[in-house]
Amino acid sequence: MHRVEFVPLGVQHPRREFDEPAKAGTSSIGEEAVERELRGLVDDERCRQRQALQRPLWEQLGAWLQLERLRVADGGSTAAAIDDTLQHWNALAQHLNDGAVPIDNNHLERQIQPWAMGRKAWMFVGSEPAGQRAAAVMSLVQSARMCGHEPLAYLRDVLQRLSTQLNSRIDELLPHRWAGPVRSRDLHSRT
Repeated sequence: MHRVEFVPLGVQHPRREFDEPAKAGTSSIGEEAVERELRGLVDDERCRQRQALQRPLWEQLGAWLQLERLRVADGGSTAAAIDDTLQHWNALAQHLNDGAVPIDNNHLERQIQPWAMGRKAWMFVGSEPAGQRAAAVMSLVQSARMCGHEPLAYLRDVLQRLSTQLNSRIDELLPHRWAGPVRSRDLHSRT
């Protein structure tokens, strides 16, 4: 039996069903469900707009899911999907109460995708300390990526500078403070 999992705050799966008709211009419901117009708003205004435009749709969807669950036989994949959705309903609808909460977590899923894909390979890092080192490196690479750096260039530069960097200035090598590769003449003038 296939079990559908919903990640809290990840409404991207049901949202796709609305997004595609909206792009094609064939559904007014899809246009209301898509949040593109709200992206540029401040959090408080986004929350007010969500309350006005989306809350009624979410309430209708919740009522429909509860009614459908009564009609669907236990044990099937549809029943499991509805049960999971209803079980996570508060988390899925959290974006309605807080304008700072994104409607989906696609950006986070894209960030962790490379690591999730290699999950089984990471089971064989050798030891717990090796796993902790691998996690630290993965964290550093993702942080560099999130700061807009090319991870290989960042790591190459940091590893070259690490032995000559003053301990009191080591934080300059963190991804959010890294200013880019230092030329060799600049490196000598810093010491």
